[in-house]
Amino acid sequence: MNKPLRTTAVAAACAVAAAALYGAGAATAGQSTANSTHEPYNIGLLTKDIDTYYGTALDAEGVYQASPDSPYAKDLARVDAEAKRYLDKVAHQGRHHRVKPAVVFDIDDTLLLSLDYEKKNNYGYNSATWAEYVNRADRPEVFGSPALVRYAEKKGIEVFYNSGLNEAQRTAAVENLKKVGADVNLDAGHMFLKDAANPPAYLSGCAAPGAWKCTTVEFKSGTRKHIESLGYDIVANFGDQYSDLDGGYADKKYKLPNPTYFVG
Repeated sequence: MNKPLRTTAVAAACAVAAAALYGAGAATAGQSTANSTHEPYNIGLLTKDIDTYYGTALDAEGVYQASPDSPYAKDLARVDAEAKRYLDKVAHQGRHHRVKPAVVFDIDDTLLLSLDYEKKNNYGYNSATWAEYVNRADRPEVFGSPALVRYAEKKGIEVFYNSGLNEAQRTAAVENLKKVGADVNLDAGHMFLKDAANPPAYLSGCAAPGAWKCTTVEFKSGTRKHIESLGYDIVANFGDQYSDLDGGYADKKYKLPNPTYFVG
């Protein structure tokens, strides 16, 4: 998640309404008030709707968890089912193509669920508390996503990660992904994180050492372009934000639901 560009829940009511799923066709919930003179959706009611959507509940350790029976889980299951059918088709067709198929996954709220942080911070953001939360490396999985990573690997499709997490958070990200069962290609050649101090040459159009100017779309699409330059065809790109998916360099894109924040 590229946190400096993040819009939190008060401003995200419109994003909740607009968050349709690429590929699966399902939407989260709500009514958009973008470009409207009407009173925006009440933030107190919105947070209740978010809790209902996730089936939010405290576990025995005081951590907010999503329910596996929630509307959120059901939307994820629809995305997973459609994606698996597509990957089956890609794997079958790939035997007749020279270019190696690949999939790209975002990490925050695509593979690792941040609901506990969002809920406890009233859907706000603080860089210090976020960094502490990420470095604990104990986020639960986004239902079904780690299994989808393993499914792609089993089908002979190369797995890459494309995340706005900082390079300094690499160790924690790897540890957390291993804990949830996404232990596939977690090396630096497959996991691309934001490195503002030493940006890669392929992002030279928007970043120089110590002078990061890339938007989320520029960073993520530029990284996908780089992956394809290595001889891969990105057959599917998975993310919880539209900025994870926009900018091209993917045959198909899958939007996972996330009504808790918006990254432009």
